[in-house]
Amino acid sequence: MPSGLRRALDWGKLAPLRLVARSVADGVYAGAHRSARRGGGVEFGGHRAYVPGDDLRFVDRRALMRHERLLVREFETETDRTLRLIVDASASMGFRSERAPGAKLAFAAVVAAALGRVALAGGDPVALDWIGGDGVRPLPATGGRESFERLLGALEDAAAGGDLSRDATALDVALAPVARHARRGALVVLLSDLLDLPPGTPERFAALASRGRTQVVVQVLDPLEASFGLTGPVRLRSLEGDTVVETDADAARAGFLQALERLTELWRDRLVPRGGALVRATTDSDPVKVVRSVLGAAEGRHR
Repeated sequence: MPSGLRRALDWGKLAPLRLVARSVADGVYAGAHRSARRGGGVEFGGHRAYVPGDDLRFVDRRALMRHERLLVREFETETDRTLRLIVDASASMGFRSERAPGAKLAFAAVVAAALGRVALAGGDPVALDWIGGDGVRPLPATGGRESFERLLGALEDAAAGGDLSRDATALDVALAPVARHARRGALVVLLSDLLDLPPGTPERFAALASRGRTQVVVQVLDPLEASFGLTGPVRLRSLEGDTVVETDADAARAGFLQALERLTELWRDRLVPRGGALVRATTDSDPVKVVRSVLGAAEGRHR
């Protein structure tokens, strides 16, 4: 990977996060998954006896005339799961090539914020955890109007940093809260370039699928990484670790792309048998389509 990592997060055209995330969320169909939770919703789910304090809007007057007692209509709502976001903020996520609209971490933040807005709008709590990063703030699972503001603030304050090849605890810090608190039906979304993660990460993340959790991994790459769009002699320096390679880009392209494909397939092979899914994206992808893909994958798993 070429050098040139900015110390501060390079948002580029992906800021301001608040407006971009809202625009993306508005472009996404929010009814992405169903649950057995009862309440105000879109599909009729039967009747139950009226209890003082119930919303009078759902009292079935026709049923009162037939049965001579108060009955409340129930509905199956579209959302009833905690969304647990895990964002990779390690050093490699700060990379942005010259023609990319923003850094990988910035794109991941847009997708994470939009997913959070969709979930919160449907009444689902949202939690946030990090792999690496500088200035990162984990958030417990909460709902309500203020949760979106807290999510935005945490994402805006984060900067790419940390060398996962040298930090053996970073992955534990990110996955431990999910393993402890994510209950059956939780949707766990990892946003990462999947580069420079510790050995065994695909297996450890896939293991979180136990207890009925749904997993989706969003692989975020810079367009330059996805195509290895370099030519001629190049000097490449890894953003994590001390690897420096001098090579001819044209000769190295095929090998690089093959290695990248093997990495992606490794993740897919670990996720799919457990009901998970992998979504591939570059920072110039349409974030609306990426969010829809995540929600579609979650919906398919839930069914």
